Amino acid sequence: MPGIRVREGEAFEGAMKRFKKQVEKAGVLSEVRRREFYEKPSVKRKRKAIAARKRAMKRMSKARSMY
Repeated sequence: MPGIRVREGEAFEGAMKRFKKQVEKAGVLSEVRRREFYEKPSVKRKRKAIAARKRAMKRMSKARSMY
């Protein structure tokens, strides 16, 4: 879980910027958006399969362009 300690003499904006960076790096917001609504296991499997297919096509396309 992201958390920061405000340094002595540090401006609020600087501390907020550091905190936002940590939140982004930890992926908190994307996780919250993903869990906002329940996703049925079948829908989850389908989404993962589509993503895997997309990655494979991207990899094949990259390999073809190298030759």
